[in-house]
Amino acid sequence: MKKTVQESQVTIIQQMTQEDANLAGNVHGGAIMKLVDSTAGMVAARHSSSNVVTASIDRLDFFYPVYIGELLKIYASINHAGNTSMEIGARVEAENVMTGEVRHTASAYLTFVALDENGKPKPIPELSLLTDEEKRRNSEAAERKKIRLSERSRENDAQNNT
Repeated sequence: MKKTVQESQVTIIQQMTQEDANLAGNVHGGAIMKLVDSTAGMVAARHSSSNVVTASIDRLDFFYPVYIGELLKIYASINHAGNTSMEIGARVEAENVMTGEVRHTASAYLTFVALDENGKPKPIPELSLLTDEEKRRNSEAAERKKIRLSERSRENDAQNNT
């Protein structure tokens, strides 16, 4: 069975409060990271119809600060589906509700593994790619996966040689 990207996409919007910020009024990167991880996890769970765990975060790049009172919007969708793992891309935007200004504040790639009822990795549905954009994102995600696996292999080799 295949699933489309649209079947699992998730968008969340949350107003950032003082609880989320440091003394300067900037929202902590960790607060944003938690929301990104949670949102991407929802996508992974929807695609796999199962419990999932975060396996890695390849990149989380912050471009601009987020301030108290702004709306944080996180758009997440699946880029690539393997046998038991999947890459989810997340785009974070901050909206100033007073001015209407919207800033792309962060982006991230996260890998999740689907788990069965015994907590073991389980097979996930294939990904049905419908648009050129989805195909491009899938191809780029496959390249990132190769790099991740190659780096992990080198790290394991280095550990085994010590």
